[in-house]
Amino acid sequence: MTSDLFNIEDKVIVVTGGMGQLGQQFTKVLLNSRAKVAILDCSIKKIALQANLRRHIENKRLVLIHADVTKRESLEQALVKIQEKWGRTPYGLINNAALDSPPGAPAEETGLFEDFPDASWDRVMNVNVKGVFLACQVFGKAMADAGAGSIINIGSTYGMVSPDHRIYEYKEKNGGESFYKPVAYSASKSALVNLTKYIAVYWAKSGVRTNLMGLGGVFNNQDEEFMQGYCNKVPMGRMANADEYNGTVVYLMSNASSYVTGTTIMLDGGWTAW
Repeated sequence: MTSDLFNIEDKVIVVTGGMGQLGQQFTKVLLNSRAKVAILDCSIKKIALQANLRRHIENKRLVLIHADVTKRESLEQALVKIQEKWGRTPYGLINNAALDSPPGAPAEETGLFEDFPDASWDRVMNVNVKGVFLACQVFGKAMADAGAGSIINIGSTYGMVSPDHRIYEYKEKNGGESFYKPVAYSASKSALVNLTKYIAVYWAKSGVRTNLMGLGGVFNNQDEEFMQGYCNKVPMGRMANADEYNGTVVYLMSNASSYVTGTTIMLDGGWTAW
């Protein structure tokens, strides 16, 4: 009985932004758990897919679909393709597609709050909030009609607390431009906290659970000075490895979380526990 708790074999699960670093991690753990996965991304290139994932295309457990999360019609077409591919409605949706402005972003996006371009605000909000909203409408409605489903929205520590801009001060001290973590990313991830609660309540009696994973930073060969400043903020003293969120994904997609909905699970090494 215990072994069945985390069983997600043959469940059809959609991963938006599935070609990215975390998207491929989520896809890998789902496939290793015998689920069927549809990657939705606006840039589908098989060559960018990890080699250990490509074989699943041949064994028909993985499908790559070009889709724009900001366009309802694109998502509706993706849903039809998935239903035609596997003959049923998806059980799971991971809203992973997102835009951010990393330390290497253009100066106009990483400068003073009062100078942040409204075009950049619109671009981030369009993907990070509207994209999740539309994906939940399209896929969530299909799940509710089928009477079962699990939605995971991908949040951030910066959606729960303000970024600590001090960890970026080294850039200016080293002769570069001053850097402020852009407001749009934080605001967009904060919006998902209450969107998650809204959808969880709305579809609770339809068998669709909705939760948010609040993620900390993931190690990806960032420069040493950034790493030192960031890790000093984390009680565990380090950034996450890319695969450390996978267990929570399986948990939320399985019956082990059958009574869990509307919650935010923080996976941040203790950042928000200070």
